[in-house]
Amino acid sequence: MTKPWDHNALLLKARLFLNHAMDHDEPRTFDERALWASLALELLAKAALARVSPVLIAAPNEEGTNILVASGLVQGEARFTSVQAHTLFSRCAKAFKPFNSDEARAIANARNDYLHGAAPTYTAIPEAAWWPRYWAQAHILINACDQILDDLVGTDRVPEVESHLASNKKNIEFRYQMLIERSRQRLHLLQTGQLRAAEAAEWARHREGDLSARLEYSTAANCPACGGPGLIEGEDVENAEEHVEWLSEDDYDAWMELTIGSSYFSCDRCRLVLDSYELIAEAQLPEAFDVRTEVGDYWEPEYGND
Repeated sequence: MTKPWDHNALLLKARLFLNHAMDHDEPRTFDERALWASLALELLAKAALARVSPVLIAAPNEEGTNILVASGLVQGEARFTSVQAHTLFSRCAKAFKPFNSDEARAIANARNDYLHGAAPTYTAIPEAAWWPRYWAQAHILINACDQILDDLVGTDRVPEVESHLASNKKNIEFRYQMLIERSRQRLHLLQTGQLRAAEAAEWARHREGDLSARLEYSTAANCPACGGPGLIEGEDVENAEEHVEWLSEDDYDAWMELTIGSSYFSCDRCRLVLDSYELIAEAQLPEAFDVRTEVGDYWEPEYGND
């Protein structure tokens, strides 16, 4: 019997669902094809995590049964339950950058509304815009499984997927340029006294730090729009190293060196905000940064269904 955490079996099922989603020979509507695709995305997330360790998709409970089953310590008829989709996507975002958990959750939420609610259609997003966003996330998970597009969709369908991926990249580039130019324009209007009265008053009320996302860790960086002092923030710890320096035979100093994934940038001078890893990468800002903290201020996060 196939184990529910077998990453190869999960991949095969994802491939089957993707074939349903991309099969143009069948008279399937976009809503139905998007539904199959969304199911495939969750399976790909499970496969990518389970390939590292089945424990990563096991739903924790008081007795720890799922974790024990996934680790092989409990045999027999024990029923295995996996974590929910939002937890899968959250873990994939931390493990497989630049996977975007917000985009993935939006896909899953639309699916749930379509299946369990009164929504007559899967999504209000036009099909031409939906598929590029979908494949941007699915492709990351396929790569995390050490697979290529051919393995999941077949050689004849690869050009279609690559077209969607290229479109998504252009969308990110376009959004980045739009944000940069608008920030420069606002700053120029302010400096030349041409800003509308209401906007000037709002700008005057702005205080330093108002644009911050208030994430746990941050570092300074020059703004790509105006060159002023900006702030990169993040909360995902990609690496942690403890350091100890002996000051004398009886005295020492200890600290943690953390590598943090960048996920948010803001500039108080021109009001630029880049609120995703993709936009930060497009701006060629540091995609990760190091911070130093006291040993007592850092704890490894507990395993849980977060």
